[in-house]
Amino acid sequence: MQFVRFAVLGLVILTVIYWTISVYSRSVRREKLEEWWAELDAEGRAETDRETYVQEGMAEYDKGIRPKLILLVYVIPIIAVSALVYVIN
Repeated sequence: MQFVRFAVLGLVILTVIYWTISVYSRSVRREKLEEWWAELDAEGRAETDRETYVQEGMAEYDKGIRPKLILLVYVIPIIAVSALVYVIN
């Protein structure tokens, strides 16, 4: 029973870490997109308005590999704990 509590608590903590990293990563990407649009606008090469540019960039970001890599927050600790339990037992 103690192991189940440990596993649930661990998953809750990993979920909080995952969401924190995810929100931070998305906000950094959004800021970069806004900066890139400002540079394009200053040069007169902006083809769309700012919000459309950022939304399209975030849609591309969501399809990329970085959001999938963040899921390693779950995988690595679970593998490490499983390996530790296996080696100890």
